[in-house]
Amino acid sequence: MTTPTPRPDGKVPHHRAEGPATAPPLLLAPSLGTSTALWDKVAPELSVTHRVVRWDLPGHGRSPAALIGPGATVADLAALVLALADSLGLDRFSYAGVSLGGAVGLHLAVHHPERIDRLAVVCSSAHFNGPGPWRERAAKVRAEGLDELARGAHARWFTPGFTVPELVEDHRTADSGAYAACCDALAAFDIRELLPRIVAPTLLVAGREDPATPPAHLREIADAVPGAALVEIPGASHLAPAERPEAVLAALRAHLGGDAGRGMEVRRQVLGDAHVDRAQERQSPFTARFQDFISRYAWGEIWTDPTLSRRERSMITLTALVAHGHYDELAMHVRAARRNGLSPEEIGAVLLQTAVYCGVPAANSAFAVAQRVLAEEEAAS
Repeated sequence: MTTPTPRPDGKVPHHRAEGPATAPPLLLAPSLGTSTALWDKVAPELSVTHRVVRWDLPGHGRSPAALIGPGATVADLAALVLALADSLGLDRFSYAGVSLGGAVGLHLAVHHPERIDRLAVVCSSAHFNGPGPWRERAAKVRAEGLDELARGAHARWFTPGFTVPELVEDHRTADSGAYAACCDALAAFDIRELLPRIVAPTLLVAGREDPATPPAHLREIADAVPGAALVEIPGASHLAPAERPEAVLAALRAHLGGDAGRGMEVRRQVLGDAHVDRAQERQSPFTARFQDFISRYAWGEIWTDPTLSRRERSMITLTALVAHGHYDELAMHVRAARRNGLSPEEIGAVLLQTAVYCGVPAANSAFAVAQRVLAEEEAAS
């Protein structure tokens, strides 16, 4: 689900939100010269498990150019991100950014660690080869505009033979003043000495064919940030989310899988270790994605939503299973209901309710299943 956003009011970057409002928030940042479209092939998939918020750099996409000016810094861009997060009520969020967007993420993780849950830095660097080339580019863009740079964008961004015309058009139509200010920010950026301060779990994603921020730049960050992981993507240049979206998505899912980890924890609490262990032992390459889906979506998002208590969720689940005649799974969830605090009398009352709304034959079968499970539980105790 995509939530429409109003046109920017000049105080925060333009943004686009997707996914359940109750899901963990994830901010996605673009590279210089692109827009939210950079994440078009990745964000919808991530929004299954996260509240995904994509944002535009100043003067790019639909963000106002006046958000920054000459002499801007990465700290200025990071402040815009925090203002956006505050406007959305996000105290803490995960963050993934490409190139300049990744540099913003590094700044946030160093200087505002309380705001960053997990960090992914994609085709970026802790420095961008010194200020000289960026100052030259800023001066050229201020004097001549962006047409010439945009004509060569596909060669800087993608491997030979690949391009995304929409992103190249984003480059051409960006505001030249704001683009130049972003170049100023890249010119002044060097955070290498501060990388060991980062405490957020950090993933570095490198495009193996990236000439702008080659894998060595990402490896430098991985070596400095405690516990960081590095993934190199073959066949990807500088805009890996557009060129190799499946590989980037797989890396981000694995890194952002706190939901899956939390989901597995809740699944064990509700269903019991024995049941989950059996399910894991039966897992095959054919069923692995389904098991991951269950852990992330059912247990990592739905069962962890605090709107309903686990007792209430158990009662709803029992009713749904009776209604659809899933009696094998009903037995499992009768045991789960006991773990969630329902008494045998309360379970009986739920099943009696199903007799009225799901039918007497269904309730009759459900009572037989529940009686057997409760008798086994009593015998075991």
